[in-house]
Amino acid sequence: MKIKKAVITAAGEGQRNLPLQMLIDRDGQQKSVLSVVIAEVARAGIHDICMVINPQDEVAFRSVAGDQRGGLSFVFQPEPRGYGHAVWCARDFTNDEPFLHLIGDHLYVSKMEKGCAQRVVEAAEAESCAVSAVQPTREGLLPNFGAVSGKRIHGRNDLLAVETVIEKPTPTEAEQKLLVPGLRAGYYLCFFGIHVLTPSVMGILDDELKSRSDGRLPTISNALHQLARKEKYLALEMSDYRYNVGVKYGLLNAQLSLALSGKDRDEVIGMLMETLLLREHHASERKKE
Repeated sequence: MKIKKAVITAAGEGQRNLPLQMLIDRDGQQKSVLSVVIAEVARAGIHDICMVINPQDEVAFRSVAGDQRGGLSFVFQPEPRGYGHAVWCARDFTNDEPFLHLIGDHLYVSKMEKGCAQRVVEAAEAESCAVSAVQPTREGLLPNFGAVSGKRIHGRNDLLAVETVIEKPTPTEAEQKLLVPGLRAGYYLCFFGIHVLTPSVMGILDDELKSRSDGRLPTISNALHQLARKEKYLALEMSDYRYNVGVKYGLLNAQLSLALSGKDRDEVIGMLMETLLLREHHASERKKE
């Protein structure tokens, strides 16, 4: 299985402007969040990229895409109909091929020489199946993520065959259905935000959209739960860093991580130390007054 295409979703109401924000990348250059995400995809050897966006945002997204805009195409989700529907909107682009999928409001910082997306793609190509990156996540954060459970692959501490996927499980659901041997108490394997998906996922989403009469929209987590029952589906456990730039201080947290892992690391550490010392000095002066 060869992965040649990537889909980035950025059409959600609270997500649309996040990839347009600017920061300093590890190379010391100012870039948009979008261009950093695209670079993560390119690092995996993929240059045919589709973004799912609101039609009003195409001009803005093209303007901040950077040097990679030549391999970038767009499909539209005219109204917010959920994450699963956004992925489904790219079905003509993926054209019955497996594809890498990332969400447009997260940044990833790898602890290794290889990028996070690159390692997921390599695992999917080696195992010829869908692979989702997951990360041990404490129980208090479960309302923010989909989570998985399954059985460890013999001889691999970082791979497991997925059996169950639940979208934003309650602590009770997680304790009953999502325990994974080897994880510390109170931790569960939650989605990291990077997947390689097979054409079966698009088929499941299509069936769900056509058959549902209750008005509820299909979720990626439900589609992946069904996928695990149909075909081989693995989770790759990662210890790297993910940053949601849509939460409070999310962009600041991502910026600090990029800076501390980049060429300006010493300069940034010096600036942080100077700021902390200055604050300490001001606090001491106030106590004397």
